[in-house]
Amino acid sequence: MRRVATLYRTTVGKKVLMAASGLVLFGFVFVHMLGNLKMLAPRAEDGSYAMDVYAEFLRDVGYPLVPHEGVLWLTRLVLLAAVAVHIVSAFQLWKKSREARSGSYGKETNLSLSYASRTMRWGGVILLLFIVYHILHFTTGDLHSSFEYGAVHQNYVNAFQNPLVYGFYFLAQSALAFHLYHGVWSFFQTLGLNHPKYNPLRRPFAAGFALVVFVGFLTPATLVLAGVLT
Repeated sequence: MRRVATLYRTTVGKKVLMAASGLVLFGFVFVHMLGNLKMLAPRAEDGSYAMDVYAEFLRDVGYPLVPHEGVLWLTRLVLLAAVAVHIVSAFQLWKKSREARSGSYGKETNLSLSYASRTMRWGGVILLLFIVYHILHFTTGDLHSSFEYGAVHQNYVNAFQNPLVYGFYFLAQSALAFHLYHGVWSFFQTLGLNHPKYNPLRRPFAAGFALVVFVGFLTPATLVLAGVLT
């Protein structure tokens, strides 16, 4: 435990925590994107929507071995912990970096910071605000004027028929794409996954992953806004 605590106090330790928590969050984002694509599935003969069936499956995973929504709530707690670790580690690294620069003779921080780093910081703020909004919109329904529990497909359609909702969603997904691009590339670097044969593939892989997630999330929402998906 002492070694773990000592590692955590170092910059390397905080970067490892950011990478590990980021891996959990990136995995969730990809699975969540795949789930959202069920909006594109045709309506079943019995009138049910694939998205509603999928949502009910998530609530019933493990039942009756575990309580109804038990696995879902456990997943939410793990994700909440990962978000907290990611944010705290990012803030502490930013603080340490700022303190180190304040004692140097270099130019102002905005000239030394890379575009990717600034994107990660402000993109992270946008994503945090979006997560809060997304929960209040699609999970609790507090910010959804026509929210109906269990009717995930219709809630989704009603939401993205509003251009303002779509606009905020587009902004959040753009921030997520930049975050994923820089985060996935940094993940390999932080954990020392370096090899001359594969290093040139890291940036294309990160860009490809970010693009797939961006297109995957926006496709159903765009089709709803265009009136194609109802």
